[in-house]
Amino acid sequence: MRKVKQCKKSGRETDGGCNCSIPTHSLGHEDGFDHDNDHNHDHDHGHGASSRAEIIKLAAGGIAFSIGLLLTYVFEVNQSIALGILIAGYITLGGEILLRAAKNILRGRVFDENFLMSIATLGAFAIGEYPEAVAVMLFYQVGEYFQGLAVHRSKKSITDLMDIRPDYANLLRDGEITAVSPETVSIGDIIIVKPGEKIPLDGIVTEGESMLDTSALTGESIPRKAKISDTVLSGCINQSGVLKIEVSKAFGESTVAKIINLVENASSKKAPAEKFITKFARYYTPAVVFLAMLIAVLPPLLMSGASWSDWINRGLVFLVISCPCALVISIPLSFFGGIGGASKKGVLVKGGNYLEALNDLDIVVFDKTGTLTKGVFEVTGIHPAEGQTENSLLELAATAEVYSNHPIARSILAAFGNEVDKNLLSEYSEIAGCGVSVKSGGKVILAGNNKLMETMDIPCEEREGIGTKVYIATDGSYAGYITISDEIKPDSYDAIAALKAKGISKTVMLTGDGPQIAEAIADELGIDEVHAGLLPDQKVEMLEILDTQKRPKGKLAFIGDGINDAPVLARADVGIAMGALGSDAAIEAADVVLMTDEPSRLIDAIDTARFTKRIVMQNIIFALGVKVIFLVLGALGIASMWEAVFADVGVALLAVLNASRRIGK
Repeated sequence: MRKVKQCKKSGRETDGGCNCSIPTHSLGHEDGFDHDNDHNHDHDHGHGASSRAEIIKLAAGGIAFSIGLLLTYVFEVNQSIALGILIAGYITLGGEILLRAAKNILRGRVFDENFLMSIATLGAFAIGEYPEAVAVMLFYQVGEYFQGLAVHRSKKSITDLMDIRPDYANLLRDGEITAVSPETVSIGDIIIVKPGEKIPLDGIVTEGESMLDTSALTGESIPRKAKISDTVLSGCINQSGVLKIEVSKAFGESTVAKIINLVENASSKKAPAEKFITKFARYYTPAVVFLAMLIAVLPPLLMSGASWSDWINRGLVFLVISCPCALVISIPLSFFGGIGGASKKGVLVKGGNYLEALNDLDIVVFDKTGTLTKGVFEVTGIHPAEGQTENSLLELAATAEVYSNHPIARSILAAFGNEVDKNLLSEYSEIAGCGVSVKSGGKVILAGNNKLMETMDIPCEEREGIGTKVYIATDGSYAGYITISDEIKPDSYDAIAALKAKGISKTVMLTGDGPQIAEAIADELGIDEVHAGLLPDQKVEMLEILDTQKRPKGKLAFIGDGINDAPVLARADVGIAMGALGSDAAIEAADVVLMTDEPSRLIDAIDTARFTKRIVMQNIIFALGVKVIFLVLGALGIASMWEAVFADVGVALLAVLNASRRIGK
């Protein structure tokens, strides 16, 4: 298990190393993010008072720099006046950086970007390059400002999601409605949700009917109808009628609270690429500082005629170029943006490590009921024998099953849709393992499986195909059969086909259902392998066998929705829960949650993961490539401070802008 350290100030986990502040969510802040000012990047330049202060600082520093430059090179007035103005501009632009560098040095954190910028610009002052020192700080701050705007764009994908957090709940008590904090409402309390309001807590509708906007949870724009006895989720917006809701979960356990918690903690789980960059920066920064010292000191000592000021300037340029902020900011931001982009599509990813793992999926394993199928038994076929009609056969079946609470019986009664006169019934009995027998209006009705027909010597041909067959007989004569099916989700066909198109080597179905039904569904969907009749512990055993069959570096994903799927979800490389109807245990155990119960949402998650990885690789190659080129140019004396500023701030800005493209996908 990875050992982590916890930041004393924020409570966040960190691996140490790079001190660049990566945006992470905190509900205590206005914009939804915790900016640790002890870190050397504080990208909060995007809006409000902070943005205005940054613009004023940049304008003041820019004016001072321009005046100092004119006085130095154009008007050639008293150089002390020009120097004073340039120093004022330098302090305005770089004072905060100098202060942070000093604080970090006292805390033992020397090799960060503040240190590099401070020593490079102070060194430029020392060798008389006053305008260049101020220019480095000016363009660095301009780059930071635009970089902050790009980061703010990334933040919005998550802060928009945080809009689902309800501000209040209308509590109905003793006939009066009071607006209270959702955290104070208890299970069993009654709340009122008016048109235009967010549903603050999960519950069951006890009165009223309305259309709900569920887009914040599911990414779907089509409203869903809510009526009496329906379960409604917090975070949805009531669009039309007034709803009276009995609260079924406390706020801490509600859907909206869990979603916020998932997103809030997602950035603490780093992807391998993020961990690599953290380790890279930990060793890279002191190495380039040491090289800069060698460039500044060795040539003048070893080479005759070498100018100390020239080589010190090269060393300082080398320092400015070497700042690794393009990598340490843009890579985590890419994953953070990927998580935000996925959330817009109704896919919640609990960390960058899981987002990266989705790139390497090799085997995808599905549960059947509620995942590939709707999880609801329905009459899907009525096949009367000669002399019967569909209605008469369905009435016979409903009469026989009227006393049963079995889901199959319930589905037959629902399909019949009429009341059965129980006063006409007598001699009702259940035949273990076979079915039921009942006498109605003088006729004996039998309903059950093929074995029941054989036991009663009633000629009946066993039928094959998807679904459970209920055979009906009356007064010893075969009347026909009814097919009861857990209907396949239309979306499941698209999901399986798309997975194969994306190069998944094997799709597998694990189910506790019987082999005949399981194999029929697998054949219809095009699933490669099926294992039926499994108990929860047997599913885990089968998953471990499948895990040995994946390619090297390949990942195995399991998708399920029931409470019995929690152990398998936890065991898989990537556990994926169907969120809208899934059990709390399954959602807690999962690494990815599909909020719409559509298996094809997995394809959206894979697309997001692959796009994010492309952005990450582009940024790594671009940033390192440009750094290497300019470091060589700086060491050779070809690159000046101006090129150094581009190599540092320019590359970082371009990499961050590239990373923020994830949000629009």
